[in-house]
Amino acid sequence: MPKIKLPSSSPSIDMTPMVDLAFLLVTFFMLISQFRAEEAAVVDTPSSVSQIKVPEKEIMTISVDKDNAVFFNIEGQETRRKVFEKVAKRYEMVFSEKDIREFTKLGSFGLPMKDVKKWILAEDRKEIKHTGIPIDSLNNELKDWVFNGRITAPTYRVAIRGDQYSSYPTIKRVMDILQDNKINRFNLITNLERGD
Repeated sequence: MPKIKLPSSSPSIDMTPMVDLAFLLVTFFMLISQFRAEEAAVVDTPSSVSQIKVPEKEIMTISVDKDNAVFFNIEGQETRRKVFEKVAKRYEMVFSEKDIREFTKLGSFGLPMKDVKKWILAEDRKEIKHTGIPIDSLNNELKDWVFNGRITAPTYRVAIRGDQYSSYPTIKRVMDILQDNKINRFNLITNLERGD
């Protein structure tokens, strides 16, 4: 007796749940992601063996690039706003509400106070060269930024990000400014050295 051949069909897989899951994951990551403002300077930090982590929130960062230009940043839009208003008042500069709002959205900066307004109003901020916040003894604007940052946010941690090619005297000067403001505990940000 001949065998009856049953028609063969390939199994079908319903892809709907997998597509739904993919879109849910994309939506989830888009909603929880926090985008950082673009940094004004690239800082190539030196490596070290320390594994102490720098806090990710509530931090005041002072960066020094390879050309020894000093940059300042403080986290939190409301905190940044208060610090900016105090420093502007100190230098008797007037900024509009729009200028202040725009400043709170930006990242680190390295400009003398007289050039900050030009930077805020610039159409293409990449064209503005950051020469660094003055740290010399006659014009020490960094001291004012750190002082007002400390008054506004006393719980914030302070971190120094120095480029591996920046000069030691510049980093030492930044540390001296911190100590003048009674900040004796601060983090030095480095890359973790790989163990071979």
